[in-house]
Amino acid sequence: MREEYNCKLILEEFADNPFLPLFYKEPDRFAFTVELFFMTERHKQLQRSLLNQDLFQEFTVADYAFIKTLLFAQKNLPDDEFRLFQKMFAVLNQSFPKPDIMVYFHRNVDILLENISKRGREYEKDITAAYLTQIQNSYFEYFRNILSFPILIIDLNRINFKENKDHFEHVKYLISKPYQPGVHRISLVV
Repeated sequence: MREEYNCKLILEEFADNPFLPLFYKEPDRFAFTVELFFMTERHKQLQRSLLNQDLFQEFTVADYAFIKTLLFAQKNLPDDEFRLFQKMFAVLNQSFPKPDIMVYFHRNVDILLENISKRGREYEKDITAAYLTQIQNSYFEYFRNILSFPILIIDLNRINFKENKDHFEHVKYLISKPYQPGVHRISLVV
């Protein structure tokens, strides 16, 4: 994508969080630590990438938005810790521009669990459908309140980009279309 569109690509560096395996074993004990680490690392990465624009690249594509930090923290932290976390997030979030468009690839929870199992990360093996549903619901709640830029929700379910290049081309076409601010939902079916 980077070469095809002459864009800057930002990929989340989630595997570097040393607290993540501990969080999955003892979420109550390590939630604040894991979320704080994610927030500072995402902020550092986005600040480095977004605030130092390359004049020769037309736009930036990221596989996550900084708001992800707050949405996960809201589900993982007790209320008192979340209030503190929210204050820190608000300070750090001030420097980032709003996206021109946000694209959310949605899959049903059972498919997400299949993909997690195929990935084979030991520390992810106990992720539950209930937890994934809570996270998805957090995103949808956030989306409902955004009126300043377009959000494109693309339901993928059994779509496999590696097996069918036409699916990827169709997604690129959908993303390139103009959209009004607010939520737009499209389902891709096999």
